[in-house]
Amino acid sequence: MTDGETVSAAEGGGPAARTEFWTPGSHILWRYRENGGPHVHIARPVTVVRDDAELLAVWLAPGTECVKPVLADGTPVHLEPLVTRYTKPRTVQRDQWFGTGVLKLARPGEPWSVWLFWDPGWRFKNWYVNLEEPLARWEGGVDSEDHFLDISVHPDRSWYWRDEDEFAQAQRDRLMDAALAERVRRAGRSAVADIRAWGSPYADGWEHWRPDPSWAVPSLPGDWDRTPAHVSS
Repeated sequence: MTDGETVSAAEGGGPAARTEFWTPGSHILWRYRENGGPHVHIARPVTVVRDDAELLAVWLAPGTECVKPVLADGTPVHLEPLVTRYTKPRTVQRDQWFGTGVLKLARPGEPWSVWLFWDPGWRFKNWYVNLEEPLARWEGGVDSEDHFLDISVHPDRSWYWRDEDEFAQAQRDRLMDAALAERVRRAGRSAVADIRAWGSPYADGWEHWRPDPSWAVPSLPGDWDRTPAHVSS
């Protein structure tokens, strides 16, 4: 799906790393695998804002066609009672990203990404820390697996945990074992330390960023669930 050029780390003057970076304006996929399974169940076409050895930043535009999980009967996942939310059969469906867009920031190897949300009129709302597997890069985008537990961070520097009930239910339903759950908790504590220190990305001014008005909304490719030929961290 990549529409733009890539630049290798060597071309950029870095070490002999083989990572190829997407140029700003490129279209890639930001995907999540189903928990406990190999299949992709979330796919979001995004536009690259920045990509280098320190940060991948992408823009999920309003109206983007995406793929999301639903129950086999079409019920939205969030409407299913928690006790059966992760055990009932599921499928996927195409849908649009409604509301304002989302800026996603991820540092290489880090077990979370930070998303920025705005209210209408570009009034900044909050940062959202999504705990997840470190992003795996492939020729068409990045893949991860969501870890349920999240953190909301607000402009006054207050923060709070989100979805602790889902995190607990996922363990009861054996979607994550004790070792993984502890790894997620450690990642959460590290993310909180970053929040308390108020370093990157919170102090970097991303809330004032705006997308290039010439950017087209990327389309969802027919092979959005394809298996990558090569994956790297």
